[in-house]
Amino acid sequence: YYSYNISQNHNQPPRSHRHPLIQNYHNSYSAMASNETTSLLSKGDPPPAPASTNAKERRLSFSRFGVDVESPGVRPSRKSIGNIPQELSSWHKRSFSAQVDHSSSMPRSRITTTSGGALDALSGSGGGGNGIGSTGRASYGGLSSHQRAKSWAQAADGSIFEQTPLEMGRHELYEELPFLAIPGLQKKEHNMSIAYSSYAAALDTLETDDYLASTTGKHLEPEEREKRLSRMSLLLLDELEADAITVTTPLIFAVLIASLLMFNMGYNISVMNAPEPFVFPGHSTLSWSMAVAAFCVGGPFGATLAGGWADDRGRRGALLLTTWLFIIGGLIQALAPTLTVVIAARAVIGVASGASTVLVPIYLGELAPPNMRGVIGTMTQFACVIGILFADVVGFYLANASRWRYMFLLISIMAMMQLMLTPFLLESPRWLLGRNPNSSKARFIIKKLRGFRYDEEVETEVGHYLGASKRQGADDEGSQGDGKKGSKKNAMAEMFADKKVRLLVISTLVLQVANQLSGINAVFFYSGLFFDGVIENPLVGTTLIGAINVVATYVAILLMDRCGRKTLIMWSSAGMFFSCVVIVLSLLGYFSHYTALGAVATYVSFFEIGLGPIPWLIVAEMFDGRYVTAAMSVSCQLNWACNFFVGLLFPMINKSLGPYSFGPFAVVLLLVFIYAWIWLPETQGTTPEELQEQLVKKNAGTTYHNFDIEGMDSSMLPSQDEWAQAMAALERDEGK
Repeated sequence: YYSYNISQNHNQPPRSHRHPLIQNYHNSYSAMASNETTSLLSKGDPPPAPASTNAKERRLSFSRFGVDVESPGVRPSRKSIGNIPQELSSWHKRSFSAQVDHSSSMPRSRITTTSGGALDALSGSGGGGNGIGSTGRASYGGLSSHQRAKSWAQAADGSIFEQTPLEMGRHELYEELPFLAIPGLQKKEHNMSIAYSSYAAALDTLETDDYLASTTGKHLEPEEREKRLSRMSLLLLDELEADAITVTTPLIFAVLIASLLMFNMGYNISVMNAPEPFVFPGHSTLSWSMAVAAFCVGGPFGATLAGGWADDRGRRGALLLTTWLFIIGGLIQALAPTLTVVIAARAVIGVASGASTVLVPIYLGELAPPNMRGVIGTMTQFACVIGILFADVVGFYLANASRWRYMFLLISIMAMMQLMLTPFLLESPRWLLGRNPNSSKARFIIKKLRGFRYDEEVETEVGHYLGASKRQGADDEGSQGDGKKGSKKNAMAEMFADKKVRLLVISTLVLQVANQLSGINAVFFYSGLFFDGVIENPLVGTTLIGAINVVATYVAILLMDRCGRKTLIMWSSAGMFFSCVVIVLSLLGYFSHYTALGAVATYVSFFEIGLGPIPWLIVAEMFDGRYVTAAMSVSCQLNWACNFFVGLLFPMINKSLGPYSFGPFAVVLLLVFIYAWIWLPETQGTTPEELQEQLVKKNAGTTYHNFDIEGMDSSMLPSQDEWAQAMAALERDEGK
């Protein structure tokens, strides 16, 4: 069984998503592993590796470095690290299916080198079996592939780390991307992968050129250099991007269970809408406004307390506590004898919802690999808007005088369902490693989450977690459980005092205020009140708006990958402004009531493409890792405070202003448009060129040795000793 696992891990079929130019590489790799397995099973020696002694074969071999070879090393600089290869720049602009279709039609030419050898420009599929396909990993100087030297780097402080180029790339992603699952983060994730792939390909090409110069006295031709840059960039990018579509069952369960909290939160945003006429009839406008706004009173408290719960109880324990608050709040609200008790229950549910907005992005961000955090964040956003729609739909059946309590009871039922699934909920490995870097439990969880089979893979991932936590100021966040929680306040004070980020801080606060004072929750809280008299059945209009909200969320995801953040904010605020104008004119009688309904639909749609997700996204894009937590904390508190005022005051505004009730929101939106036009910086995830420049600057003092992208996996194969030990264990078991 043990032998079966090993051969399955190292003789697996190529992934279907891999770029075709590296297909031959995996075929060669599988053939080699199969030969080694056959040899061991027959108790013979592994097949000898053919010698590669001439310059041509050395150049075409996957690894240039044997166990007795050590490169002098290369250092990145602005002069040595050029622009993003054209092939890579155009590659990321295509959809994945288009990338595959395009790559299959790429020309595969051969280029004569200065040493008289031949190097496949994009693939070794032709030309006498040289290149990636034939020479492949089979040999270098009589050494089998797993004997080759591993790449390593020496930092400016003298510290040494031994990782393959792929492992180094993953480490950069861990360090540069926040431990948060936020919608829209995919753009920055992808740009970072492109930037590192280009950066690493340039280092690989530099070392290739140095190696050729030392062995043949010749350098790479300019055309050959460009071909190698493109080829190595695509090879590495393919491997980095593979993590974004590789998921395990434990991770799927964690995402689904945590997303139930956001679903429940969305449900509670809209649950008070449909049953308003039937819940304790005769209540005043003020008392109902307090019942709705109490949700926003509890929200800031939950957001504040969630950080302490997560540090003291762990991310899993904090999620469980939040689930119990939903259960308790839902039961109290369903059994409430008076509206006053409903107000108290809504406050409890608000605490749970506020905690969810903090805990879910952190928890999922710490479980997921860096280039999946944007996708997972998008899923949680969908869970929230679908929860809003679900509350509208169930209102058709339960929003009446005899069943309205069941609408509130559903809050507890959904939370109980989540509680039943908690055995599948894993603890955050980052939290465990923060408390104890040697945690065996953290390593076990990482192994399950990533599907690893070898301890070396697990330890490499642990290094990514610890390095990223250190760089992003895990100590300042109090996540290490060492009593330094007060330093979080210091990080916040430092953020406000830092003149370099002052405009970013102001922009974040302005957009958070605009997120709520644009009036969006007036629609979700009181659409029944607004549509009363506009259409025959207000619940139909409410449900229609909820459905459009879900569709608009999907459209927003597509636009965020194509448009700048500033552009989307300007379109969003302008579209919502004109929608408000049309709503007012419709209520004044200049247009039909159905025009008002359509205007509300466009109002919600424009919100979802800009002012909805971007105020949260720019925190992760604009701030350094040490400020992300402080910026998110301030943003969350301010957002909930503005949400409270909207929930409390809109019924009175509607009663006082009548058809002009959306006028104040229009004024806010006009001011937001002007601010975005004049002052808001563009934050579209930073371009690959800018990120590559940051990598060069960050690693200027680092020297890279044996940096070979083609041979980056060679040292990850099990050694002959491991194979022999596995077979010996199998024979002992069979002998028993």
